Amino acid sequence: MAAIESYSMLVYGSPSGYQTNRAQIQLRGAGGAVLAWVRFNDPGQFFEDDYVEGNIIRMHLPSTMLASVLDVLRNEKPLNIYFAAGRAFFGTADEPIGEAE
Repeated sequence: MAAIESYSMLVYGSPSGYQTNRAQIQLRGAGGAVLAWVRFNDPGQFFEDDYVEGNIIRMHLPSTMLASVLDVLRNEKPLNIYFAAGRAFFGTADEPIGEAE
């Protein structure tokens, strides 16, 4: 499990996007190390399985989830990402109930 410290985002134009993706969020950890690329696909675009290559997780989600993922990145912490059982997992660590965000 890796702690997410920062992120950046790209949105791809054209009818086909870029390399089968419509948008991508890059997640970075301590020291700016790239942890993951969360890629978003429109309906009808090729949808890859999640995988890890060169210690960087590639997570693939429908583009309808882009706003929700950005909301989590903007409003929650701590955040983590990891890869297990053939898929990527992104979310919060344990948080106390009733914590005001």
